[in-house]
Amino acid sequence: MNPATVIHIGTVHLHVPSLATLLSSTDLAIGMGFAHPAEEPTGTVIDRATGLMWSKATIAKGKTWAEAKAAAEAVRLGGYTDWRLPTRAELLTLVDDTRSNPAIDTSRFDCESDWYWTSTPLASSPSGCAWYVSFNLGGAYCNRQDGDGRVRAVRSVSSPASGQ
Repeated sequence: MNPATVIHIGTVHLHVPSLATLLSSTDLAIGMGFAHPAEEPTGTVIDRATGLMWSKATIAKGKTWAEAKAAAEAVRLGGYTDWRLPTRAELLTLVDDTRSNPAIDTSRFDCESDWYWTSTPLASSPSGCAWYVSFNLGGAYCNRQDGDGRVRAVRSVSSPASGQ
């Protein structure tokens, strides 16, 4: 394979037939492991590379960490009831380093340029602070658990795709 035809995005490698080939955002998303939109239950996005199904939209706003966990667990979307708040590592898989304000693929997700809670407590203060991901620029930070944040829900759908 000619090295000029490989696009490196994190650990995902896409082979582009020629440099003149333009990929639609749907083609690129499918190449990165996301399911075709027609295969996803309404209001969801499936990432086959991670084996996760995401809520397409923000589930709640202005929630403390405890309220965010409860809001995610209360989601009834796509016929599923096993939704939860994502871990820091899981939520960071949605960050698109080529974008900002918001740093996420807006053709796949509805997202505000704000911060979203994760289920991961801060190791040095597990009863007082937790991690969140800022989709303004795409970083992960910690905050007091009584702070207000947004919520995106996730559920596992399968094992991650092999080789990715």
